[in-house]
Amino acid sequence: MHLLRVVAFAALFGLAGCSTPGQPAPAPTSTNIPVTTTTTPPPVTTTTPAPAPAGWQIGAHPLPLRKDGFGEIEPTPAVLRNRSLSTADILPPPANGQYAATINAVPQSVLARSTWQAACPVRSTDLRYLTMSFWGFDGKAHTGEMLVNATVAQAVTKVFGELFAARFPIEEMRVTRTEELSAPPTGDGNNTSAFVCRPVRGQTNWSAHAYGLAIDVNPFCNPYTKGDLVLPELASAYLDRSWKRPGMVLAGDATVRDFAAIGWSWGGAWQSPTDRMHFTATGG
Repeated sequence: MHLLRVVAFAALFGLAGCSTPGQPAPAPTSTNIPVTTTTTPPPVTTTTPAPAPAGWQIGAHPLPLRKDGFGEIEPTPAVLRNRSLSTADILPPPANGQYAATINAVPQSVLARSTWQAACPVRSTDLRYLTMSFWGFDGKAHTGEMLVNATVAQAVTKVFGELFAARFPIEEMRVTRTEELSAPPTGDGNNTSAFVCRPVRGQTNWSAHAYGLAIDVNPFCNPYTKGDLVLPELASAYLDRSWKRPGMVLAGDATVRDFAAIGWSWGGAWQSPTDRMHFTATGG
């Protein structure tokens, strides 16, 4: 992101527009989805974003900047209007296409490529590194990774187990990298992620993401809007919620209910901003 964009990003709301969270809520202890807790997570083979099919390369087209520092809002490219890009495996796919999840302390190698730093409002020891199975838009089972607050780790693996059982498609699930916070805006990202260490509205309060207490699901399919701003900037085609496409989160659907069952709320129910990608344990 250009420096101006970074300033505006913090000053408005950050990507997901979260408000100041309170103390981390205790995670539910019951679960119907078996979770395997291991001491050593599977090796990460790559952290490169998923490749796009012929005709589109994700992250290859920086957008002109608006006066507020965000990218110009441009029409959605035809290949992305009904988005179904393939997923690149960063971890070994689940065996036999069955849901599997692990919960671990965050490996130092993962922490080093994440956005965590000493100034963040959560200690690294209070985060957990999750691996979870998900179905891609390519119809294949994949394994993703996520950093969340330790208090919600078990509940999050339960929710994504439910999404896997329902074959809800997710394009990408990986830990947000530090360099992404300062990269030029391209408006085509679709990474499902949780922990990102960033503030809200340019103040000293932090986003719920900075505590590992919020998750953005398929951001391109579920864009953030406030006034004339759309994030990601090329996702305007997904503002038509009557055109139901894979990966969308809609009011009252199973995804909203699954998160509500663990006490999380949905930003798509907000009026201004409307944050369709955003689920939060803190209400902000």
